[in-house]
Amino acid sequence: MTTSALKTQLPPFLDTLRKRAILSDGAMVTMIYQKGIYINQCFENLNTERPHLVKNVHLEFLQAGAEVLETNTFNASPIKLSKFGLADKVREINLAGVRLAREAAGGTAWIAGLVGPPGRQVEDAYEPSQREWLAESYVRQIEALHEGGVDAFFLEAFSRLEILELVAETAKRLHPDVPCAAMVDLAEDGRTRFGDGMDRIAEVLESLPAEVVGFSDGVGPPVLNRAIEELRPRTKKLLALLPGAGLPVTFEDRLLNMATPEYFMELLRQGMQKGARLIGGSSGCHPEHIRAIRGSLKMLQPGTAPAMASAGTVESAERPAEVRPPEFETPSALAAKLRAGEFAVSIEIDPPIGTEAGRALEAAKQCRDAGIDAINIADGPRATARMGPIDMAMLLRDEVPGIEPIVHFCCRDRNLLGMQADLIGANALGIYNVLMITGDPPKLGDYPFATAVYDVDAIGALRIAANLNTGKDLAGNPLKGAPTRLFLGAGANPGAIDLDHEIHRLEQKIEAGAGYILTQPVYDSALYERFHKRIEHLRVPILLGILPLASYRNAEFLTKEVPGMHVPSPIRERLRRCEDKESSRQCGIEIAREALEAALPSIQGTYIMPPFNRVDSALAVLEVARERMTPPRAMGASGGVVDDRR
Repeated sequence: MTTSALKTQLPPFLDTLRKRAILSDGAMVTMIYQKGIYINQCFENLNTERPHLVKNVHLEFLQAGAEVLETNTFNASPIKLSKFGLADKVREINLAGVRLAREAAGGTAWIAGLVGPPGRQVEDAYEPSQREWLAESYVRQIEALHEGGVDAFFLEAFSRLEILELVAETAKRLHPDVPCAAMVDLAEDGRTRFGDGMDRIAEVLESLPAEVVGFSDGVGPPVLNRAIEELRPRTKKLLALLPGAGLPVTFEDRLLNMATPEYFMELLRQGMQKGARLIGGSSGCHPEHIRAIRGSLKMLQPGTAPAMASAGTVESAERPAEVRPPEFETPSALAAKLRAGEFAVSIEIDPPIGTEAGRALEAAKQCRDAGIDAINIADGPRATARMGPIDMAMLLRDEVPGIEPIVHFCCRDRNLLGMQADLIGANALGIYNVLMITGDPPKLGDYPFATAVYDVDAIGALRIAANLNTGKDLAGNPLKGAPTRLFLGAGANPGAIDLDHEIHRLEQKIEAGAGYILTQPVYDSALYERFHKRIEHLRVPILLGILPLASYRNAEFLTKEVPGMHVPSPIRERLRRCEDKESSRQCGIEIAREALEAALPSIQGTYIMPPFNRVDSALAVLEVARERMTPPRAMGASGGVVDDRR
């Protein structure tokens, strides 16, 4: 392999990390041990003694989706190597470690020079008088890694903060242009092994000459997730989260190993939502863990997402600037109604699981006869195999004239070419209302091993569709014929854990082309009021999501199994007290009415999701909004400006 082929053929590591999350690899040592190397050997010496073994581990992580390969040099400082009589091989071992990672990557991944702590014996007995000796030891390793050509230094699993500070300062003094990530190892109580709490940890990390700070190794993702959440408001630096797979836990007197790839992925996804930007695994993490994280990463921020705003207070001291979508001509009757400031109603009807669409069409007729404006058609909800939403929309248009479809457009199942093809086709067929969603991951449905595409997320999909509305495809090629005339929508979750991040993404969705917003179901009026107060600067119509619950079991399922859904415990308790099926349904309708009625002054419509396509439940909820409802408009209206009254 040529020298040029070994160079990273990617944008600068730090520039990319400022724009989106980057996925690092897992545990080299764990993998080497499982390949039959005893723990009493020097694993770093394998860089020279058994290079193919090390390189193959790198390849396994690369094939799993890792974008950063960490060199097999965690214990390659003179202090650690001297225990094996290898202190004179520091340069050779570190250079070989970089070379093997580069050969495996072939220019397709960043290479991080991994630097670990000096060991418990040194950490426990550390005195300031040892600073110069310790720094000199790390100089030899850092210089060798830099000579090999690393894209960044990763300082991982440090418990003694003074030593982490020393190593970071040494790396930056020697090579100020190489990005540095400094990570602390925490115990189960969220403190370092030396008793440092978050106040002290945050103070040190913020003062370090490192662009990225955070946590690695430790006792597993739950502890480090909490630590990331506490650290985020205390630093302006980018955050790193590279946890170990975790220790077994005791549950009802049983010792359980929870470190499955799915469990790890779910917890790391939560860490990303709390602000982690550099993510990956450490002790105990296999390629399967990285592969699972990769799928979650693609779902949360596919493609190149804009940098996340730094954490701040919930209430901004300054009034945010108004955010408006670009205007496009469209024949959509829904667009005409919303742009005129009228109240609009949509009811969701799931497409059939199979070829028989009769029941869904009958439900749509009920909606049309009741004066409903539109039918929402989901796209493979909960990752199940159903009739496609565009096909269902065509049946609806032919069999139930007088009511418009809103097709959900899921990023999970389409690459960039497929997305553009389907959008252009929908427009040609007269299907203009499109709701852009990222989509549930396949693991939630009947096909957990199906490949999720996620070339882009909902924001990226909106940009693609808005581009088609200007008459050009994503590559900038002009469309033959007229531009598309799609009326684009997006979703929002008023109950998001990180409301700052949710609103930041919502602003991006509107700027990307969203002309209306449908929310996740709301049951808590105080929660929605908080959300509405934060989005008053967004100049698009909001259609409140309402899901009339069918039973206590239905509420429990939604809370525990459906991403983005949460039914408050007092609501679930009301349903639990119901005596039978019918009283549960009536209670669910009453709860939905209360939520809708409370929000009526601040919304421009509602989006009702009746369980099991029970249109009668949806219509019963709407009784509290009858005074706001107006007859549906006919297709063909276009233009106008977004009305601010809502």
